Amino acid sequence: MWHDILMVVIGLVPGLVIGFFLSKIFMEKYLKKNPPINEQMVKAMMSQMGRTPTQKQVNQVMKAMNNAK
Repeated sequence: MWHDILMVVIGLVPGLVIGFFLSKIFMEKYLKKNPPINEQMVKAMMSQMGRTPTQKQVNQVMKAMNNAK
């Protein structure tokens, strides 16, 4: 009885740890390949707020977002 429970725990803990790190690596690759926001989105948001964005402003927003990570 205790042997069976111990074997399940011994199998489950490393599986969870390995799964966590594999999913973390996968998500980092995915977000690097498909960033959640890009320059076109920043321009669209600024235009919707009634501002005409300059490239300098767009670059500042992108730099601030990259530094926040």
